[in-house]
Amino acid sequence: MIYQKLFEHFRKKERNIKVGIIGAGHYGTAVITQSMFNSYLDIPIIADSNIKAARSAYNYAGISDEDIVECDSYEEAIKIIEKGKYAIVQDPMILMNLPLDIIAESTGIPEAGALYGYSAIKNGKHIAMINKETDSVVGPILKHMADKAGLVYTPVDGDQHGLLMGLVSWAKSLGLEIICAGKARDTEFIYDKQNCTVTDVRDEVIEGGPIAISKEDLVFLDNLPDDEILNYTGKRKEILRQLNLASDFDLSELVIAANAMNLVPDISEIHLPVVRTSEIPKVLCSKEDGGILSQKGVIDTVTPFREKHEAGLGGGVFIVVSSKNEYSRRIMNSKGLIHNSSGKASLIYRPHHLCGVETSTSLLCAVILGISTGYEDYLPRFDVVRKTRHDMKKGEILGDDYTEDFRSMIIPAVTMSGDSLIPAHLFNGNKLTRDIPAGTLITFDMVERPVNSILWQLRLEQEKHFLG
Repeated sequence: MIYQKLFEHFRKKERNIKVGIIGAGHYGTAVITQSMFNSYLDIPIIADSNIKAARSAYNYAGISDEDIVECDSYEEAIKIIEKGKYAIVQDPMILMNLPLDIIAESTGIPEAGALYGYSAIKNGKHIAMINKETDSVVGPILKHMADKAGLVYTPVDGDQHGLLMGLVSWAKSLGLEIICAGKARDTEFIYDKQNCTVTDVRDEVIEGGPIAISKEDLVFLDNLPDDEILNYTGKRKEILRQLNLASDFDLSELVIAANAMNLVPDISEIHLPVVRTSEIPKVLCSKEDGGILSQKGVIDTVTPFREKHEAGLGGGVFIVVSSKNEYSRRIMNSKGLIHNSSGKASLIYRPHHLCGVETSTSLLCAVILGISTGYEDYLPRFDVVRKTRHDMKKGEILGDDYTEDFRSMIIPAVTMSGDSLIPAHLFNGNKLTRDIPAGTLITFDMVERPVNSILWQLRLEQEKHFLG
């Protein structure tokens, strides 16, 4: 990486980049704590409706309470910042007129992200959209608005879709062919071979199992024969169906990367194979080459499968690539890349994502270099839509990625008409207009339209601009 040289060379002013953070959750807090060790970056203000969370974020960064001041207005905030202290506010709109270079939106709330992203652009500020919920619904139109205003709208290093875009872009710059690009789920299936069990673990916490595996089924976990890949991967999912095989929020990130990098889901519900790291290139390659994919340029997700002593994927990202030149392929595969049996599909992976700890590169690239660290050709190509897992009643409030109410899938971008399927994060927090049975795909006419929603307004504008 040559970020440090680029920042030093293109830095126009001998002052630090000023960042405003909206949302002091897990991600936003990590941006703040690590910023203390970045000589180019200052974060003088945090906005969060939970003022205690904003204060705690600064405390985690080693800032004492006497240097943190709660402010209720622009006038108060600017005075505190000019004194070299740190401001915390409940109203994010206060940030819009402050002398900040870039706003990092990290609320995770679709409507909030739309409002603050739009407002930042209108007030001449770059925007780092950490909020995948907003980005998956109206990201293309917000980027278009930023482009027109001479501003940068960027995903962030640290989140999987941002990192995946960077990895894909790097591979393309080398002339490599992208067979499949994807991310590893944070959930991993840990195989205890001695006791014949599998446990669902997320962030080192057990979330499901252990479940016992019969002697007859062990063969499907222990092996993956080249001529039985489709059969064995399907059987694995069937055997492990008691564990968490769903991946709703993963699809929200995948659709952003697909829209930004011109990648496609091979099937609407994605394959989501349960695989060891070494098995990825033999599974996520074309059927002609022994894999499960019907095309190239695919986006997907894997559930990592490993024994306890083996290294995991850390919710990281990967690409399965090839070169059209046989000699190049030989070099790639002999110098460390895991590959399938034919040598025509090779794995490049990054077994970690550091969340806000590594987001500073995106913030600095936006302000100093005037570039995004991700989006290539950001168009509304696909949407995430959802099917109910159980009966739901009229008046129920529809939830987000983390409810157990839905099963998600990725389909070609939809339009805002009554019987069209509705993008998942467009209906968050809104009510059902009717009873619907299990297995129903949610459509626009099933959802009560919110009043004065900037999210819905931007979605309509996006449709008019890109889809005619």
